[in-house]
Amino acid sequence: MTRTELKHFCAGLPHVTHVVQWGDADVYKIGGKVFAVIGMGGTGATVTFKASDMAFEILSDSPGLRPAPYMASRGLKWIQHYDAPGLSDDSLREHIQASYDMVMAKLTRKKRSELGL
Repeated sequence: MTRTELKHFCAGLPHVTHVVQWGDADVYKIGGKVFAVIGMGGTGATVTFKASDMAFEILSDSPGLRPAPYMASRGLKWIQHYDAPGLSDDSLREHIQASYDMVMAKLTRKKRSELGL
């Protein structure tokens, strides 16, 4: 997926906010909590997303994927898709959606109520 396609997908999820942080990174949040970061790497767009424990273990060793350099070094289960072959477009969308769902599920009751969830 191109950076534009990734940005369009993330922005299209309900109640998402977008900010540019950390230089030129597009950061997507639900309820003020990050679920995806899109940036540029040496070979094109990169996307970083939260992963379940099992997905983190499986994806960490896959070609084109790695534990997210900053987040994973702090014990967080985040994966960075940075190069080919990586994930198919459909699989990448599924993992970003799962990241969104995991982050949304951890929001406080008050925050979820404010968002109408």
